[in-house]
Amino acid sequence: MKTIVLCGGMGYRLKEETEHKPKPMILIGGRPILWHIMKIYQHYGHKEFVLTLGYKGHMIKDYFINHRLFTQDLTHHIKSGTTHFHSDSTDDLAITFAETGEVTMTGGRILAVKKYISEDEFMITYGDGVADIDVNELIKFHRQQKKIGTITGVHPHSKYGLIMVDDQKNLVKSFRQKPMMKEYVSGGFMIFNKKAFKYFDEGPMENGLKRLVAKGQLAIFKHHGFWKAMDTYQEMLQMNDLWKVKRPWAVWEKGLKKI
Repeated sequence: MKTIVLCGGMGYRLKEETEHKPKPMILIGGRPILWHIMKIYQHYGHKEFVLTLGYKGHMIKDYFINHRLFTQDLTHHIKSGTTHFHSDSTDDLAITFAETGEVTMTGGRILAVKKYISEDEFMITYGDGVADIDVNELIKFHRQQKKIGTITGVHPHSKYGLIMVDDQKNLVKSFRQKPMMKEYVSGGFMIFNKKAFKYFDEGPMENGLKRLVAKGQLAIFKHHGFWKAMDTYQEMLQMNDLWKVKRPWAVWEKGLKKI
């Protein structure tokens, strides 16, 4: 089953990092966050990807096409121009690079790559969020629900400290530092039947999701484990710190999962 990764376009960028590179190429632990996302899917046996390229998309192509040059020991013979790699790549990935354009919105990107989706089901995620999600459990849930689409719902932490107030006395009762929100937000990691294509338009992907909601055709897979998206420079630093210590989303390092 192919996975569409929405890379670049009109979305929010980290000015400090994205002036010279697309957001999915921001490094976490020395590898682009896009690589981390793809490794999550690969761990569960899903190795075919369609990357919707926009802003500086050529850098994404360059990284993956020359992936072995960046990640493996090699011997290069200057005179003959031959290169010998000293190990095999563990990243068994098949990637379709789709030039969907810098200003194309997410719905338009999805429609642009419809021609590359041959199976009855396909997955979509964003190019800036990771989780310790079991992708195959998501697929199992989606099929049980028998709906056109399923999104993954996650509980993010508030970016702000909250003030608990005694409204009658107009007094501050306590502070809560960046608590986990009770509400769900869409965490990416979505799966759809091909019927979903008729619900999307050239605008934001949310237009299509709202149409599915109106038809009672959008389920939610509730993920209560780790999830984090990278929207700010501070969040990039936090993710790099996590990678040094816990690596909570690195499911591929925690033993092989039976498919």
